[in-house]
Amino acid sequence: MILVDYNCYFVEMQCHQQYKLIFSNYFMKLNTLYEILNNSVKNFSERIAFSLWRGASYTYKQVSEKVAEVQELLRSAGLKKGDKVVLLSSNMPNWGVCYFAITTGGYTVVPVLPDFTSADLDRIVEHSEAKAMCVSDKLFTKISKEVSAKMNIIIRTKNLSVLSQNVEAEGELTTPQPEDLAAIIYTSGTTSQPKGVMLTHYNLASQMWLIDPLFLVREDDIFLSVLPMAHTYECTLGLILAFHHGAHVVYLDKAPTVSVLLPALAEVRPTIMLTVPLIIEKIFKGKVKKTLTSNAFMNALYGVGFIRRYLHRIAGKKLAKTFGGRIRFFGIGGSKLDGEVEQFLLDANFIYDVGYGLTETAPLIAGMVDGMLRHGSTGPILKGIEYRLENVDEKTGIGELVIKSPSQMVGYYKNPEATAAAFTEDGFFRTGDLCCFDKDGWLYIKGRSKNMILGPSGENIYPEDIENVLNSHVFISESVVTESEGKLVALVHFDTEAIEAKYAEMVDTWHKKKHEFDLFKEDLMREIKQYVNERVNRYSKISDVVEEEQEFEKTATKKIRRFLYTGKGKKN
Repeated sequence: MILVDYNCYFVEMQCHQQYKLIFSNYFMKLNTLYEILNNSVKNFSERIAFSLWRGASYTYKQVSEKVAEVQELLRSAGLKKGDKVVLLSSNMPNWGVCYFAITTGGYTVVPVLPDFTSADLDRIVEHSEAKAMCVSDKLFTKISKEVSAKMNIIIRTKNLSVLSQNVEAEGELTTPQPEDLAAIIYTSGTTSQPKGVMLTHYNLASQMWLIDPLFLVREDDIFLSVLPMAHTYECTLGLILAFHHGAHVVYLDKAPTVSVLLPALAEVRPTIMLTVPLIIEKIFKGKVKKTLTSNAFMNALYGVGFIRRYLHRIAGKKLAKTFGGRIRFFGIGGSKLDGEVEQFLLDANFIYDVGYGLTETAPLIAGMVDGMLRHGSTGPILKGIEYRLENVDEKTGIGELVIKSPSQMVGYYKNPEATAAAFTEDGFFRTGDLCCFDKDGWLYIKGRSKNMILGPSGENIYPEDIENVLNSHVFISESVVTESEGKLVALVHFDTEAIEAKYAEMVDTWHKKKHEFDLFKEDLMREIKQYVNERVNRYSKISDVVEEEQEFEKTATKKIRRFLYTGKGKKN
């Protein structure tokens, strides 16, 4: 086991009086969400906790008052300790109010991602055995009448009014204990049907003191929330962590499209944002790189290493201004960051931070912040987490990461078989990620064990590595590498804007001469195959490239649902 010394990262922090005060709180470990709520309301009573962009704000004291209102509604509908309450809502201040009301009242919250289908939502509500629901107006229509009719009470998140109440009975409010179940989170299913991850109060609260040594949130920080709050990444870091430290979170009441996000960034000027790789990848490939390679002359300059780095530096300054000019933590998590995009961020001196974790670990396992960054790594394992690699390949040093963390789940709800398979005999959680470490203990993720393809001579092939090469091609938007009839096939979705920009004349006659354009695409696929095979080892060479005309289907956190494409690509 490799030990990492974090002390060197605190030298500058401890010189700052505010950091000294916050750091001293690290040793006061709060063990429940109830303790976190009360501690923050006491310490930050008059500070702004949540606000809607261009809308209303709640102070920490007002959050506490709203929490009490929701708890009284739930109690009046007969809810008792441990009862499940579904939270299905778009991002807004009342999402956090409902979350704290449910969990700190002794109930169990079931936060549900808004991108689930209506059928999935019905199954989740019924599987969780929920007795109540907090829901936003648009998402309420996705729940069937049969399922909603079974709820004791349904609360409207927009204004905390009662949409319907079928049960009026004296319930109870209880003070939760560390071992009590706080949340059941249904994963968004990249490889299978959703499973309900059970997290206790201690699982979630312990993330606070696991994260603090890596990065300390200040009470003057302003978060801009753009990811679904039902995802553990946004909920733990963007809600609970922010609330724990007295920070201010601003929510958008619309989808974070460019037309919404740009003015919000200019007005809010956030100091902290949490994102997924797809957001920054689209900015780089769709805006930055396209501008820097807009013509033959610029493209030639861009091919020269030191000039490319200089251009990246200029673009990075503009990008920092676009994000409001005050970002001190730009978190990227949820899936692996594209290597080319990461190199741009490094060249550009753009502050970014990488985290690695899973819903089952509430979520953070490893991370690195500015000053620790290493290309392709997710940083060291957080202090306080035990870890090891199992079934290590002697040639590559790659094995499955297993961990023992105070934040690891207690199991999957009503699924003992999946729970048993998720843990080793000595209680370590199986992450399912194939990883290796460098000599200093920095973690490098090679891919998912379920995605690994066994080559014809027993070689371990990691499709994610091949996809990184594919996605660096100027005309590819996204890709999936799968195995079909014993051969590697690359499924690619083209960046049609890039193709149109480069071949404008051809596109003008596109519909008149479709046959010619199809021939062009065949040539392009041969070029892509050569491009990839020149850049990967001999075991990872692809045999075919197949176009996916539609974007790949994704989870709410923009990860491709790979299981839908397994074995696809067979040629007739």
